[in-house]
Amino acid sequence: MARVVVDVMLKPEILDPQGKAVHGALPRLGFDGVRDVRQGKRFELELDGDVTEDRLVEVRRVAETLLSNPVIENYAVRVEPS
Repeated sequence: MARVVVDVMLKPEILDPQGKAVHGALPRLGFDGVRDVRQGKRFELELDGDVTEDRLVEVRRVAETLLSNPVIENYAVRVEPS
């Protein structure tokens, strides 16, 4: 069994109101020195068998068609060490 992680983030040019809200709350909670906050999503996919290049192509298709909105989001796929 293998674990593949898909991280999805809004593209830099897209406004992130949730990130801005978290950024605004940090100083009120005593956390200083944070320049900016962007919020994203993390998906962990547990796969049967080994991770091959063909399996990663399939995961990228899943990321592009289901897990992200490619118009406003970028995604990154990585294999977690076992």
